[in-house]
Amino acid sequence: MIVVMKPDAADSSIQSIKQYIESFQLQVHLSKGEEVTIIGIVGDKSKLPAENLTSFKDVEKIVPISESYKLSNIKLHPEPTTVSVGNTTIGPGNLTIMAGPCAVETEKQLLEIAHAVKASGATILRGGAYKPRTSPYSFQGLEAEGLRYMQTAKQETGLTTICEVVSQEAIEAAEKYVDMIQIGARNMQNFILLKEAGRSGMPVLLKRGLCATIDEWLNAAEYIIAEGNPNVVLCERGIRTFETATRNTLDISAVPVLKSKTHLPVIVDPSHSTGSYKYVAPMAKAAVACDSDGLMIEVHNDPANALSDGPQSLTFKKFDALCQELKPFAKLVHRTF
Repeated sequence: MIVVMKPDAADSSIQSIKQYIESFQLQVHLSKGEEVTIIGIVGDKSKLPAENLTSFKDVEKIVPISESYKLSNIKLHPEPTTVSVGNTTIGPGNLTIMAGPCAVETEKQLLEIAHAVKASGATILRGGAYKPRTSPYSFQGLEAEGLRYMQTAKQETGLTTICEVVSQEAIEAAEKYVDMIQIGARNMQNFILLKEAGRSGMPVLLKRGLCATIDEWLNAAEYIIAEGNPNVVLCERGIRTFETATRNTLDISAVPVLKSKTHLPVIVDPSHSTGSYKYVAPMAKAAVACDSDGLMIEVHNDPANALSDGPQSLTFKKFDALCQELKPFAKLVHRTF
């Protein structure tokens, strides 16, 4: 449920309503726009005599939120959210490019990639130190050692950094070395991990589950925000369908659908969704045209010998060419990078 205040509502009126709601042991979330203030009510609203709220001064109307996700709902927060990460931002007006290897392999490899992607326009270095793999015999990542390499790359290049986490211990380690954590597709509904990510306070990139609906995805984001962490970015990375021509099916329509449902930033991963470097560039352009807030692209110095996801990784030359080709697309949707 939300309380929409009149455009000229006094601060004293807002505070009176806030105190009244909290007296019923309910949570209050304020969203102040340029003209209108919205008071969100979260909790068991059966305790609250909602009809009494209309009698408060400066109340415009009461609007119920039927969706199970409240804090990530655009009805509660009509203005799009901008998430600050390190020395960059993800949100309106900015096209954020995250790039780097699927897996951190060596310090030398990571530094070489970091310098290359920065030169082409990326502002966030991605690199996997923890790699949940389908096969237990595949490369699982360097873990803490890989995180230390990420820190070194940040110090040397100035790039903001992001790494996937798979456990509470991984979150605690990541807090020491990187700027943002990622919850991968396989853990989108690992609710314990989502809560821990929320409690960490770190910016979180939440990837869509392999077979998750958009509402399930937004409810997963709700777990993080409900722990007091509003810094959530959603990442469309393809869903599993009957089609086998690509690794997954990139649901490009998810971008405009999410923009109509949530205030959270939305980025697209054309690498994991397609599984082939041949399709990364056209899908990246489609994502920007759909008004995505950013892209996550896998880049490797030697894709043929990569320890993880080489076939979908771009070479330095291909990544640089893509960044140049994206500029007119970004300009059309009034974004810069």
